[in-house]
Amino acid sequence: MAVRAGRQFLAIPGPTNIPDEVLQAMHRPAVDIYSGPLIALTDSLLHDLSDLFVTSGKSYIYIANGHGAWEAALTNVLSKGDKVLVLESGMFALAWGDAATRLGVEVEVLHGDWRHAVRPEQVEARLRKDTGHSIRAVLAVHIDTSTGVLTDIPAIGDAIRTVGHDALFMVDAVASLGCVPFHMDAWRVDVAMSGSQKGLMTPPGLGFVAASDHARDAHQKAGLRTPYWDWTVRDGDSHYQKYAGTPPEQLIFALRQALDMLFEEGLDNVFLRHRLLAEAVRHAVSAWEKGKAIQFNVEEPCERSNTVTTVLLTNGCDPRLLHDYCNFKCGVTLGRGLGKLSSQAFRIAHMGHINAPMVLGTLGVIEMALSALRIAHGAGGVEAAIEWLSESVKA
Repeated sequence: MAVRAGRQFLAIPGPTNIPDEVLQAMHRPAVDIYSGPLIALTDSLLHDLSDLFVTSGKSYIYIANGHGAWEAALTNVLSKGDKVLVLESGMFALAWGDAATRLGVEVEVLHGDWRHAVRPEQVEARLRKDTGHSIRAVLAVHIDTSTGVLTDIPAIGDAIRTVGHDALFMVDAVASLGCVPFHMDAWRVDVAMSGSQKGLMTPPGLGFVAASDHARDAHQKAGLRTPYWDWTVRDGDSHYQKYAGTPPEQLIFALRQALDMLFEEGLDNVFLRHRLLAEAVRHAVSAWEKGKAIQFNVEEPCERSNTVTTVLLTNGCDPRLLHDYCNFKCGVTLGRGLGKLSSQAFRIAHMGHINAPMVLGTLGVIEMALSALRIAHGAGGVEAAIEWLSESVKA
């Protein structure tokens, strides 16, 4: 017996739920790729992406997922044999470092334990030892969706500058852009990248990179530049060059609608909505923790992200059973544990096109599954989430 008839709900951290308005924006014929309206659309998107990154630098759109944007960021500022310092906060931080290794870059990992954010003082200490400035870039992930860890990007930017090191600061904002504040220039980030399929509520397939003046100076000497990713080529006069070929018309129609929705809501309201809903999830997990079989992956409350919560199951509980029950019995798809957390965790996404009934419904299904599977948990998780929201969202 199941109660899953109806619309399947994604509670995974990407791709996230796509608004109907965004889906509808794609349902239109293709247009002339050299037409004035399409050129104006591209110009508006590039402008608004820089506004989202909060940078005076240039932004670029790639027909690629986040992995492509990683490669675009790396190849535009580095040369083979350059050394980078990767700040480990989860699987995706390491994967970006792996991409650099495969491009011929020397990678050093500042190791973390996946349950805590990167420590800025450790970054500062490592860079102080690099008296010859052999480290050309520092790579960090703002929110690693495998762990749910929120890294203090402004503090790391301050640490780099405190040392007086000239390494580029490169940040993955895939799981944060459009969900939580990101201030590229103020935080002294030189290269930021993101993707379309999370907070920006657009189907997968678009990657974004923004570059500071420091990064553009490094670009002039970069030996890894290739025709497709190259900023210089994309800065050309032809609209065709902005995409290194035919524009992904339906995807950019969708992105325009999604950005319009974010700006109409107001970014401060978007960030507040994410914070309130994330805290509702955390209140529920805190209640469930009392059964001693469930715990937050991220130990420090201040380091838990507002876009995804990674939850550990202990005492031999198999998260796959929980995942399958929620999916096949109830129609809710939870995020699976990734990497070394694959057999230990499930993930609850609360990012993008999300609201209170979606979050409360997801939490209700999880609590139902915990009971049905006889997984020890404290009672009242959903009630705790409701109480938090009722106190925080005033009449």
